[in-house]
Amino acid sequence: MSKNFAIAIIGAGLVGRRHVVASRTLRDVDLIAAVDPSAQGHAFATENGVPCYGTLDELFDNQTPDGVILATPTTLHVEQGIECIRRGCPVLVEKPIAVEASDALSLVREADRLGVPLLVGHHRRHNPIIRAAKDAIETGEIGNVRAVHVNCWFYKPDEYFDAAPWRKKVGAGPISVNLVHDIDLMRHLAGEVVSVQAQSVRSERGFENEDVAAALLTFETGAIGTISVSDSIVAPWSWEMTSRENPVYPPTSESSYMIGGSHGSLSVPDLRLWTHQDGQRDWWTPISATAMKCGASDPLVNQLRHFADVVRNGVAPIVSGWEGLRTLQVIEAIQNSCKSGRAVRISPLDGLSGTTQVAG
Repeated sequence: MSKNFAIAIIGAGLVGRRHVVASRTLRDVDLIAAVDPSAQGHAFATENGVPCYGTLDELFDNQTPDGVILATPTTLHVEQGIECIRRGCPVLVEKPIAVEASDALSLVREADRLGVPLLVGHHRRHNPIIRAAKDAIETGEIGNVRAVHVNCWFYKPDEYFDAAPWRKKVGAGPISVNLVHDIDLMRHLAGEVVSVQAQSVRSERGFENEDVAAALLTFETGAIGTISVSDSIVAPWSWEMTSRENPVYPPTSESSYMIGGSHGSLSVPDLRLWTHQDGQRDWWTPISATAMKCGASDPLVNQLRHFADVVRNGVAPIVSGWEGLRTLQVIEAIQNSCKSGRAVRISPLDGLSGTTQVAG
């Protein structure tokens, strides 16, 4: 098949523009259109030499993309995703897949019913660092995963919130905006989460949402996870400032993930594998780290290449709609636990009647 993979970007905001940049690096991918009703969106499309439509209807009346990337506000994902799916157009939707898991389920089921590929943009899974960490865990380098700790601390300046006042509202705190990335990687590396216990603290700046939260997660395997998030702590321990994934964030030499196993431990993203000498497992035996090697590539580019491979060659999605839905379930459980102050069990996806249940 010689024809290039033709995509349209839906939403020309910050994230949509990053996808455009990624598309320009792939010779077998063509950006053919954008959809954005704003003047800024039209100007950006013109700069990139493609037409910009105000609605999805206008796009499909004039173009036939091989796939679309939905980079619009989360509240629009389900409606727009279903519209594209019903037109037979594969979708890569930005995370989170939806505001609520029950809404996401309708999108995922529609994609399954019509046999149209639906992927979710948890792009960190496409980072070579995460691929190396996943391989190390699956090949038994650290034995059985017993515990995981994730730190997600950074300080967002006041102008970040002033530029978009919706970021000060309930539901727009770091649990939903930032933690969804890290929860997805915890699931990817340690397995399914079956229950959570969480607490949050009201914004010190007087906003409606939280600015500090922490959660204890129980995995299906019996492993335990802890995660802490804040957008009001000055610190170097976050994926953004440790992975060197996005050049807009100044890098540090720290790590933000620690994965503990029965035979060793792994820190990420520095990929340091810690084991005792001569295979001994006791705290009196010296322990040392080996730096694992991995390549370097842009995960957004890798994700787009994978999207094309899914659509054109039938490759199984790395992050399917169901995967995005399961990650959203955990986020929803954390939010519910913060509100109730009680542990929350995560229901099976079948039926999804009440995504989460408060433990008795």
